[in-house]
Amino acid sequence: MASNGDSNVNNREAFRQAVVNTLERRLFYVPSFKIYGGVAGLYDYGPPGCAVKSNVLAFWRQHFVLEENMLEVDCPCVTPEIVLKASGHVDKFTDLMVKDEKTGTCYRADHLLKDFCKDKLEKKDVNLTADKATELKHVLAVLDDLSAEELGAKIRDYGIVAPDTKNPLSDPYPFNLMFQTSIGPSGLSPGFMRPETAQGIFVNFKDLYYYNGNKLPFAAAQIGQAFRNEISPRQGLLRVREFTLAEIEHFVDPDDKSHPKFSEVSNLEFLMFPREIQVSGQPAKRMRLGEAVSKGIVNNETLGYFIGRVYLFLTYLGIDKDRLRFRQHLANEMAHYAADCWDAEIECSYGWIECVGIADRSAYDLRAHTDKSGVLLVAHEKFAEPREVEKLVITPVKKELGLAFKGDQRMVCEALEVMNEKEAMEMKADLESKGEVEFHVCTLAKDVTIKKNMVTISKEKKKEHQRVFTPSVIEPSFGIGRIIYCLYEHSFYTRPSKTGDEQLNVFRFPPLVAPIKCTVFPLVQNQQYEEVAKHIAHMLTAAGISYKIDMTGTSIGKRYARTDELGVPFAITVDSTSSVTIRERDSKVQIRVDVDDVASVVKEVTEGQSTWNDMLSKYNAPSVPDDE
Repeated sequence: MASNGDSNVNNREAFRQAVVNTLERRLFYVPSFKIYGGVAGLYDYGPPGCAVKSNVLAFWRQHFVLEENMLEVDCPCVTPEIVLKASGHVDKFTDLMVKDEKTGTCYRADHLLKDFCKDKLEKKDVNLTADKATELKHVLAVLDDLSAEELGAKIRDYGIVAPDTKNPLSDPYPFNLMFQTSIGPSGLSPGFMRPETAQGIFVNFKDLYYYNGNKLPFAAAQIGQAFRNEISPRQGLLRVREFTLAEIEHFVDPDDKSHPKFSEVSNLEFLMFPREIQVSGQPAKRMRLGEAVSKGIVNNETLGYFIGRVYLFLTYLGIDKDRLRFRQHLANEMAHYAADCWDAEIECSYGWIECVGIADRSAYDLRAHTDKSGVLLVAHEKFAEPREVEKLVITPVKKELGLAFKGDQRMVCEALEVMNEKEAMEMKADLESKGEVEFHVCTLAKDVTIKKNMVTISKEKKKEHQRVFTPSVIEPSFGIGRIIYCLYEHSFYTRPSKTGDEQLNVFRFPPLVAPIKCTVFPLVQNQQYEEVAKHIAHMLTAAGISYKIDMTGTSIGKRYARTDELGVPFAITVDSTSSVTIRERDSKVQIRVDVDDVASVVKEVTEGQSTWNDMLSKYNAPSVPDDE
């Protein structure tokens, strides 16, 4: 007899299979190049899938680009190597990989460890002690925090082997996820398919800042394809090699990260998962956003504002608010330059899936491109009156650094120049008292000894007419395919047919994202009814409403079932020449409407100007709760 753990796993897998079978059968998406056996991690969107994606992106533009008056750009997918070298992707955009030592098959090391821990916990192995269960839960909580050595040690300790062959595995090692290419026929200009859209915005900062009237804050946005050569793609649309990203780069003064509209989202309350709670093994808890910002759990108002806007975006799309949480990155999970990072995670049959990342990346990106390109990517604040300011001046003595560090001189020099005031003044005091100091150089990943003759640190008073600074950037990044897949699962349910002899599939998409807004059915094959159906179709087209017309002689029940399975919210049935019925998908309640009013009624409800309950009241039909 199966344990509860086995039963839960089996139920999840059966549910997922029902969803995926429906999606593929109704052509929401299918594996790419299927007639040639397909390629892992590549999928084609069919007509309803394209429509859902188009609707999600249209709402994203409305909710973010229009609402915040963002500057939208569209940059190439092919990116020169020098750009991604400056951003750090060439050296650091890696996942840890292990190989089957006999067959050479590659696996993501963290996925194997994650699957092992979840399998042991979910199946409730009778031999699993309470201490061991606690240990496995802790491993899952800090998985993203583990180094290659720690990951390899866990794989060895738990006896994890290749899942397909049970052969031993190699030690984990980094694998760069970018697709490499060359630009032009000579092969002398290396490039990559972009792994994210953000770099196109950063390199255009100077022009965008000028276009915005040299004013901060402002945001730039981009929707486009990104490419990652995943080690072992799996989980359908959740882990693919080509995907659509929608990214925002909100540039802000690092000394003022307040947001004028924060009060609009400060009272939102939802599941938050701060790092302290994660490490202690507690579950996520409901928290008011304003409280999280005021207590410093969320670093600043602008980051908090975008967390709130992302929550609203996802729930408006139809994501279940009880299966949505915001998880804060663990300390070692964040890049050294990041001020704070949160992921919007959505629970589906695969577990909690990261769908949106919201990060305060400080000034790292603009500084990196300034250093590599030699073009200043900075903003200016003009003073009404000149100000006397005390400026920190750090002057590395390159000759002495060269003698001491030879080929590493440039990196030591750069690390000294970017010290903040606190670090610099502490170093100055130590050099004056001790003559030398240990100094960590991130780019060398080691400490070096700096002596008094290698650098001068001082403060000078100057009169300034303006302040020149590198803006910080808050970056919400949306994985559109992941959001859409989770929406499919959250929207799917089954209900018995009228006769009760079969279960019918339904997608409860909100009208906002439904691939088709309504269907038009003549009740029977009759020329007069068909003419009315064509007239309604013409009115719907003129109103900009997507529809599907079905004049087959199939029973009306079967036609309803077919379109419920596509998630179509409204069905118009032509059963007279003067009026028709409009049926709502989930309640199955109908209203009767004059033919000439049909398009306006459907438009009003699908565009959110009125609710279905408003229409029930207006047309004297029995009312049902909004959530039925």
